[in-house]
Amino acid sequence: MLTHLPLHRSLWAIISVLTLVAAMAGLWRPIIYAGIVSEELIPGAFSQDLLSVVAALGLLYLAVTAQGDRVKHQIVALGLLGYLFYAYGTYVIERAYNGLYLVYMAIFTLALWSLVCAGAHLRRGLPQFALPGPVRLLSASGAILQPLLFYPLWIAMLLPLMRSGEQIDSLYSIFIMPAFLILAVLTYRSHQNGLLLLPAIHVLGFTLIFSLAVGELVKPLFNATPNPAAFWPALGLSLLFLILGTLHLTTMRISEVGAMPVNDGSGTAKTQTLA
Repeated sequence: MLTHLPLHRSLWAIISVLTLVAAMAGLWRPIIYAGIVSEELIPGAFSQDLLSVVAALGLLYLAVTAQGDRVKHQIVALGLLGYLFYAYGTYVIERAYNGLYLVYMAIFTLALWSLVCAGAHLRRGLPQFALPGPVRLLSASGAILQPLLFYPLWIAMLLPLMRSGEQIDSLYSIFIMPAFLILAVLTYRSHQNGLLLLPAIHVLGFTLIFSLAVGELVKPLFNATPNPAAFWPALGLSLLFLILGTLHLTTMRISEVGAMPVNDGSGTAKTQTLA
């Protein structure tokens, strides 16, 4: 799928190591967030660090093992990059000035440019992607659920601020997720880029929203009370993204454009497929 794969694998490895440094420091000493995020958000920062460690380890594994014919592995890697771009983008945009701020900036910018390079290095003559019709509609519908739910919520939050001119101290960096809508529409239309990249968005959605559910579970560590009304919707939505991403990847069939027919001895010509 990607050309210049050694370059991408090197970027993934660097981003993974930097993320492990930043996230494990946050898990070891959550006090580094004191004073730069509001007190009620520190459990969320802790849970994000937990998910970031898992994402970094997964990305590091893919950096070591990814091969040119393992298209689905590369898709998962792009999803993990999207999560790290978003997660550390919130710290950069909201000016989380602590001793790790330069590391946050490095993760954010490297993840951004890694995604840009991935877009530039999508191999010409992409393989053909096929997805069963019901799975395609289900996957696209799950992705479009995010903008249908959150866009009205976010706009409702913004309108009073626009009227009053008030500037909130945190959470203003969350309003930046158009990719779900774009890729859902492309997938509805059976566009090849939508079929290819939508699972990456499901990976991003799972990791990002699951961290919100974990944030409720870890609240007792910070002398706070979990909120079931916040936990269950976050858990349900994150599991939905996990199921949709798994279903999309496992049912997607990938065949080389112009691949030579392969005769398996049964008298039927088959097309070589990629993992």
